[in-house]
Formats: sequence, C-alpha cells, structure tokens
Amino acid sequence: QVQLVESGGGLVQPGGSLRLSCAASGSIIHIIVMGWYRQAPGKQRELVASINSGDYTRYADSVKGRFTISRDNAKNTVYLQMNSLKPEDTAVYYCNADVLQSYSVAYSSYWGQGSQVTVSS
Repeated sequence: QVQLVESGGGLVQPGGSLRLSCAASGSIIHIIVMGWYRQAPGKQRELVASINSGDYTRYADSVKGRFTISRDNAKNTVYLQMNSLKPEDTAVYYCNADVLQSYSVAYSSYWGQGSQVTVSS
C-alpha cells in the first residue's frame, strides 16, 4: 500500500502565502506524476498543478504566476508554494500521485487526506 500524508494548510489573509507538502510512503518503485487538486464547497474537484518525473509542470490558468509546484524525488515528496492568495483559492487541497508498485502491474493513483486552505480577512 501507499500513503500520502499532507501538511501545511491553514488560514491566511488575502495576499498571503502558504506552502503545502505531501509525502508518499510505502511500497514504491516509481512515481510518475504528483499533483495537487482542490475542491471548493459546491464545486467539482479541479487540477491545480502537476509535475512529472522529468519536472514538466502544468498549472490551472487561475493559479499561473502565483503557485509553484516542485518535488523531491529522493523523498517522494511534492510541494505547492502558494503566493498572492485570494479568497477564491479557499478549498480543500488534495495531493495525488500515480505510483508504480510492481513491474507486473500498471501505475495506481493515490490520494492524500485533504488539507483545508482558507483565505479570508
């Protein structure tokens, strides 16, 4: 099994910054993609940012220029640095990883437990 443990959420004022971390542990051979999704009340879960094992990154248009995703492959950890936060960034943020656990099976997708990020004055 694989566990994703998130940390770093909280309450911040508009214009502030937060850094989310997500560490993967367990039976892991390779993680091809790690990413962050978010879900606001009454809305669908959406991709915020992702990064693959070659450090290719993707961002939602709404966070480009404000958020930065990075990963430490040695630690199986992904980070999301969030700057210039806006009230509309308020959501539960979920970490996701596509993990290879065995050479005889395909990659499996795992999710973190979710971290609340609230942007409010």
